[in-house]
Amino acid sequence: MSERPKVSILGVGNLGRALATGWVRAQLFTAAEITLTRRDSAKLEDLAQSGHPVGSDNTTAVSASDVLVLAVQPQQLQALLEEIRPVLDGGRHRVISVVSGVSIRQIRDALGANVPVVRAMPNTAVSIGESMTCLCSDGAALAEATELFEAVGRTLVIEEQMMVPATALCACGVAFFLRCVRAASQGGIEIGFHPEEALLLAAQTAKGAAALALRQDSHPEGEIDRVTTPRGCTIAGLNEMEHQGLSSAMIRGITVSAKAAEGLYCSSD
Repeated sequence: MSERPKVSILGVGNLGRALATGWVRAQLFTAAEITLTRRDSAKLEDLAQSGHPVGSDNTTAVSASDVLVLAVQPQQLQALLEEIRPVLDGGRHRVISVVSGVSIRQIRDALGANVPVVRAMPNTAVSIGESMTCLCSDGAALAEATELFEAVGRTLVIEEQMMVPATALCACGVAFFLRCVRAASQGGIEIGFHPEEALLLAAQTAKGAAALALRQDSHPEGEIDRVTTPRGCTIAGLNEMEHQGLSSAMIRGITVSAKAAEGLYCSSD
């Protein structure tokens, strides 16, 4: 960025924490350049000790910032938008929403101001620079938002109608894949490894498998074929997992999460 903006993350929970940590870790900002708010600001004391300005006054944070990251729960968003609306400056502020299930139009209507709005769906791996973040916008702030999130992982610009599915696959997906790592480590314990050894083996193997899948011109099934041999132990294990419903369970979990994400904001009205 030619000139670093001042950033406020409003409604800091787990994802807001991860964002602040990731941007500082990536040296995109210093802690002092990212203001953090939540209603109970005492819960941000550890981040304050790291150098972040913290507080519970959203309007003060908005007045001191250029980029506003909305990170509250969906049911809390309407109140936040009403609170900050009087101090928004369409010529200065840019809004990035990481709130699930709330459209750009809903945010614009609530703000009543000509402020650029970007929707972003990162996951908590932003804290270590490994997020998969989906982005969409109908305005000029998309390039800036892409640069911000590229610093903490990979990005993909998608149509807004795909943001709810992105929530299920990318945000909820962190939990899904971690549960798979946990299950693999438990299997490792059952076959003789100590718990810490089993977790290391499972997590590093999962990391390697993901890296293989991300290679250009690579496909999961092609990589699977490389490690399966006739009458071998890999195909025996794979077939047993499929008999127990591994793939169908993952697919059903993602589709159910997508339906739940779609109803989050509406159920709060």
